[in-house]
Order: sequence, then C-alpha cells, then structure tokens
Amino acid sequence: MLKIGVFGVGHLGRFHLNNWKEIEGVEIIGFFDPHPENSKIAIEQYQLKPFFDCESLMDACDAVDIIAPTINHFELCEMAIKKGKHVFVEKPLANSMEEARTLVKLAKESNVKFQVGHVERFNPAFLALKTQTLNPMFIEVHRISEFNPRGTDVSVVLDLMIHDIDIILHIVKSNVSYISANGVAVLSDTPDIANVRLEFDNGCVANLTSSRISLKKMRKMRLFQKDAYIGIDFLEKKTDIIKFSQENEQFDFSFDIETNNGTKSIGVVSPTIESSNAIKMELEAFVLAIKNNIETPVSIIDGFRAMEVAHQILEKINQSQH
Repeated sequence: MLKIGVFGVGHLGRFHLNNWKEIEGVEIIGFFDPHPENSKIAIEQYQLKPFFDCESLMDACDAVDIIAPTINHFELCEMAIKKGKHVFVEKPLANSMEEARTLVKLAKESNVKFQVGHVERFNPAFLALKTQTLNPMFIEVHRISEFNPRGTDVSVVLDLMIHDIDIILHIVKSNVSYISANGVAVLSDTPDIANVRLEFDNGCVANLTSSRISLKKMRKMRLFQKDAYIGIDFLEKKTDIIKFSQENEQFDFSFDIETNNGTKSIGVVSPTIESSNAIKMELEAFVLAIKNNIETPVSIIDGFRAMEVAHQILEKINQSQH
C-alpha cells in the first residue's frame, strides 16, 4: 500500500482528496494545512488525520501530493526529495527559476519519481489526438476565464497560460527562439491578461492569449499543419480534425473544394472523446510510475521548461511596460 501525504487541502486539494479516495493501492496517511478552516473540512468530511508539522507527515508517507500555494512549493519539494519521498506537485513547479533549478538538480541526484501537475495533458480532448501525427507550423490559443481572487497569487501567465505553454512544448519538438509579449494588470498586482507570440527554431509560431477578467470561459487551441487543421476545445472536451481526405480513410463527413490544383476532397473527423477524470488520471499515472519504476508522464524537466518560458514571457511583459 502506497502511503500518501497531502500538503494543502483547500479548494483544489479537496479535488485531489476525492480522487485519491478512488485510487486502488494507496492510503492517505494524513494532511498538513495551516489554515484552520481547511483542516476542519478535511477532518470532518474526509476523516483524515491532521499533522501539525511538515516533517512528521513526510516521515510517515512514501509519496507527497503538494497542492500548497506556489510560494511553498520549493521548501516542501526540497524536504521531500532529501527524505527520499516521491513528489507530485501542482504547477507551477516553483516560485522562482533559481528554486526550480535547485529542485531539478536535487531530483536528478535522487532516486525519487517527480511529477508536475500539468493536468491538461490528461484532458480527454487532447488524449483523443494520441494516434495523430502532430507537426504544427502555426498554433493559436485562447484561454480565458472569469475573475477569481483565489488564483491571483501569481500572474495570469503562471496561473492559466502555463497550461498551454506545457502542451505546446510537448507538441513542438523544437527550442523557443524568440518571444514577444504584452500584458496588463487590471484587477490585481500582476498581469491579468497577456498576449504572447512564441517562435521556434523549426519555424513554428504560436500565438497565445490568456485572460482571467473575461465574462465567459474559453479554453481552445488550434493547430495548423501542412496536411491538417486540428481544433481542440479543452473546456467542452471536443476535438475536430480537418484534412485532405485520402482513399480508405474514414471521415465523419467530407466535401469538395476547388483549388488551383483542381478539385480536392476535404474530410472532417471528430474523434470519440472518452469520458474521463483528468485529475484522477494524472494521480494514477504518478502511482503507476512509482510502482513500475518508470518515468512520470509530466517530468520535472517538463515542469521546468514550461516555467522557464513563462518567466521569459513575464520578463518581456515587464520590459514592454518600462
């Protein structure tokens, strides 16, 4: 039985608790949370044992699930690695690049499994593309949501956009060569809306817009590549693939268009989206990596790279405002 210690049982932490309860082969040993209200709920609703210092909880478990505020990530991850405990930590990996570099070094020297909570990797709309060859040359992303004071301890880039940065870095197997960015702090002390252009060594360009001051929600990514247009709706869990239809290919429907090279047939397919729980899937993948001694699906390096690009974006926004 894998013993899990949970650090942070606030809003997102309780989503994790609900899912841990459903995963076989694990036992939640207890939790640590300095907020009395969160502790009260975890004790009453989940019948969990509270620990009153981080160290004693770490000593009692095999693996930690860190859903504490970003400012606490480094201290908790460092302690866990040094104690030989496997680590699952919510994104972003750490509060600063210096902290992130130290964690990468510590993790590399240790024998622990380390996973960063980039949950959109497990979104069923994205998983529906796992059999597709993705080689986009242009990417357009809109991730917008209503204002929620709970998420404003970090900028919109580290709060929302980092999800899409991680997905894009995962898809585009190339280094970022150029970044331009602009952002505005409207209702908080850090940028609440940002627009970013990423250019890659292989010629791919990505335009990203993230806002947390909208009146509606949207989480869409569009991929344009030589042979296809792919639309992913992370919010509605829908995916569409539109491409020139080949013989023997199955499409939901197709239509003809006139081009300079004659009539072409366009096929449209909307893959079946399996109903799934992304948080549960990422936690199960973490457990599997520990039990089977395999690489975690979102490694500490993945988390570091997404954070590095996010911080470069914030630097560009800062420069554009001075």
